[in-house]
Amino acid sequence: MFIETEGTPNPATLKFLPGRPVAGEATADFAAPVDAGTSPLAARLFALDGVARVFLGADFITVTKSDDVDWAQLKARVLGAIMDHALSGEPALAAAAAAIEEDCAPEDAEVVAQIKELLDTRVRPAVAGDGGDIVFRGYRDGVVWLHMQGSCSGCPSSTATLKHGIETMLRHYVPEVRRVEQVVA
Repeated sequence: MFIETEGTPNPATLKFLPGRPVAGEATADFAAPVDAGTSPLAARLFALDGVARVFLGADFITVTKSDDVDWAQLKARVLGAIMDHALSGEPALAAAAAAIEEDCAPEDAEVVAQIKELLDTRVRPAVAGDGGDIVFRGYRDGVVWLHMQGSCSGCPSSTATLKHGIETMLRHYVPEVRRVEQVVA
């Protein structure tokens, strides 16, 4: 098994591409070891000293390191853990992720549908390319609420991406959108 590694805009995060599906249609973001109960792969990665966050995408894994370790020390151990997991035959996710609650008024259904379509077709593929994901969390009074995951969570450029990229695009295509805010979960 050959696992490719790519840098991300977040210097604390690397993207690992095992050349096979990881989470399929789902994504899963684990901010701490205690959150990894539904993922044997995330639990295996958190067992490594220096792993601070794990994100599972359709066909990739992003790992965020803690500040007290550098990638020269951690990268080979992460690759080994991913390889060990692949050989174990265990699934990356043992249980389906719980549905995310969205805060939207019923009368905004058409606007919400437009926002989600733009996010799914224009934003999520680009964000996945950088090792992350963006999840719609709600729309009220012209404000879109989004949650950034994976390498995008805590990335120095995430605010610029959110405000100057996503907000500008949504305001252009959906006039009802006034601003975009980040949900920190």
